[in-house]
Amino acid sequence: MRSVVMRLLARERGLFTAAVVVAAACIALGVPVEFVLFGLTLAGVALFHHHTLQVALVGLAVIVLYKLGFTGFRYGPGFGGLATQFMHEWVILSNLLGLLLGFALLSNHFEESKVPAVLPRFLPDDWKGAFVLLIMIFVLSSFLDNIAAALIGGSIAGTVFRGKVHIGYLAAIVAASNAGGSGSVVGDTTTTMMWIDGVDPVDVLEAFVAASVAMVIFGIPAAIQQQRYSPITKDAARGVRVDWARVAIVGAILATAIGVNVLINVKFAHLSDSFPFIGAGVWAALLVTALWRRPAWSLLPGALKGSIFLLSLIFCASLMPVEKLPAASWQTALGLGFVSAVFDNIPLTALALKQGGYDWGYLAYAVGFGGSMIWFGSSAGVALSNMYPQAKSVGLWLRHGWHIAVAYVIGFFVMFSILGWHPNAPHKAKPAAETPRANVYSAS
Repeated sequence: MRSVVMRLLARERGLFTAAVVVAAACIALGVPVEFVLFGLTLAGVALFHHHTLQVALVGLAVIVLYKLGFTGFRYGPGFGGLATQFMHEWVILSNLLGLLLGFALLSNHFEESKVPAVLPRFLPDDWKGAFVLLIMIFVLSSFLDNIAAALIGGSIAGTVFRGKVHIGYLAAIVAASNAGGSGSVVGDTTTTMMWIDGVDPVDVLEAFVAASVAMVIFGIPAAIQQQRYSPITKDAARGVRVDWARVAIVGAILATAIGVNVLINVKFAHLSDSFPFIGAGVWAALLVTALWRRPAWSLLPGALKGSIFLLSLIFCASLMPVEKLPAASWQTALGLGFVSAVFDNIPLTALALKQGGYDWGYLAYAVGFGGSMIWFGSSAGVALSNMYPQAKSVGLWLRHGWHIAVAYVIGFFVMFSILGWHPNAPHKAKPAAETPRANVYSAS
């Protein structure tokens, strides 16, 4: 066992060394150093997946030190520029922290409600049962966090397929959760980021056009794969009773998040950048409803570790020289979907929000669903792979989950043919101090 671990570590180090060589070549070709350091951080996350938090924090520290010593920050040089940058980001980061921790407890409320335990009773007995389960995951993810939807779907799949879940179907579970969350501002961290940043939820909603098409294209082949591998059994545990109080709590928390966000953005837009109202609203609802049903507070330490990891990557993304990104276009959005399969979609979304000029429905679909093409391309994929370790193989994921890439491209162009490309007007004004920094970034 020890020799196997040593071989794996040697392989990971070898791949990371190759990434360093590629990074050096990129710098020689004029790629900004910040992007190269960020790329190495993401490569480290992908390769050293047992140490993702440490890799993300080290990457953030290196990027900050580089900017302190050489280029400065968007709002000025030195520690003053860093402090000002953080003050411009703290509301978004705090809102996300509140939502990520709150949704961890919300997801547990939903699981403890026993609704997932009774869902298998409604599944057909043949391949259509596996397909219906994917649709259930799609629907769950539209109002529940996509990570939670993937884990709930993985738990149900383990039961109805007697523990034998095909890798192609595991990929489809991740894809269904990401597709369902791509058009909902409460269904995916990336769309929640857009919402918090001021993007209209209606602009994100159009992602469902592409996601629904993709759902059919990858869902049917994946269901047939699973039925051939291990046929479905739909018998659910007897005597399971739904805890409707917990269902009501889930509804109340989601309604609070939506209500607070609408109130702030419609009635008190001038306050939206001054305090993390959405995260605070979710926690107020959690604390009030705790008198009715106690949340699983023990989940918070693990959720906090994962949240700090994601927020570190987001803050790294905010430090990038966004004027060096390709111009916002449908071609760029399409490409970002493939990039998100390799690089985490959360920092990609942060970069796109800083740049602006996208048709946000396309971006939501691209970075949300595109990450499904490889297991570490989305948080849902990482979470489900922890439940099913056999999925942690890029080769097997691509070989058996081929239908996801096909579905992504077809879904994108179906939406393009129906809706066209209509870039949204900037939803936030750029800071006045941002323009003078362009020459500094160009020099790097």
